[in-house]
Amino acid sequence: MQITRLDLDGTGSPEGLVTKILKAEPGLAPPVPIEALAAALDIIEIRELEAEGFEGSLLMDAHRSRGVILVNKLARAGRRRFTIGHELGHFLIPMHRPVKNDAFLCSRDDMRLWSAAEQNAYERMEVEANKFAALMLMPPPLLRPYLSRYGDPNIATVLRIHKDFEVSKDAAARAYTLYHGEPITMIVVHEGKVLRSYRALKAPRLSVEQGGLVPRSCIYWRTRGLTAISQLEEASSDQWLISEWGKRPPALYEQVLHQQEGYALLMLWPEFEEEDDEFDPDADRTAKQRLSDRLARSWHGRY
Repeated sequence: MQITRLDLDGTGSPEGLVTKILKAEPGLAPPVPIEALAAALDIIEIRELEAEGFEGSLLMDAHRSRGVILVNKLARAGRRRFTIGHELGHFLIPMHRPVKNDAFLCSRDDMRLWSAAEQNAYERMEVEANKFAALMLMPPPLLRPYLSRYGDPNIATVLRIHKDFEVSKDAAARAYTLYHGEPITMIVVHEGKVLRSYRALKAPRLSVEQGGLVPRSCIYWRTRGLTAISQLEEASSDQWLISEWGKRPPALYEQVLHQQEGYALLMLWPEFEEEDDEFDPDADRTAKQRLSDRLARSWHGRY
């Protein structure tokens, strides 16, 4: 790699840093070689972290001229790459300073922070490091054209991102909601309860809170034991979404992938009524016909 830290002068935000990195290395393609990038930017070593309960750590000298990244020795490949990106973010963002001692020591919870209270400096640093890692591993200029090849929302595309960009399924699901364009929500479920969710900007709010039970009418319960991605099915929007006064709830479709150890990834895809009612191609179609059309489009997007 030709990039040096001199190429990053003048910016300290995750977005600004990634923009300058992509400009300096226009040939980057997925999967982004995060370890080689870290080495080019003065991370002199990446080694195992054995501190229990932590995913990563960053050590650096007093002048911030060199750094060492430590990664949980049990981390899977996608998680390891995200951790390296996270710690590299701490190293490159000038305003980031360890809260205790001379090292950053980051937990799994730290690496799931995507918002922070304005007055909480620690959380703000963790959020920025997460943003840098996500943007660097799945740069929007690479991810958007990639997604355009696969059409309508489908969990199969999340698995493609997971494989081709070498990120965790969780990271892939979050990026998918942000950049697909449809108002989808991806939900991580564990043992029948909502663990966390990622919602597109225009997606309706969920009525099921974190820790809440997945609605009994959901496809999740009828497909337990299935190892393949389920078909897209019509769902009850009343069970999932917060209703808005005076507005008809959207038609809702759901899809699920059961995973190991009681985990599952669930996708919700709402269909809103057209505001312009001069011509509505679905006006005379039944819910069954609309679902059939979506199934056909979704199936096409898997291949």
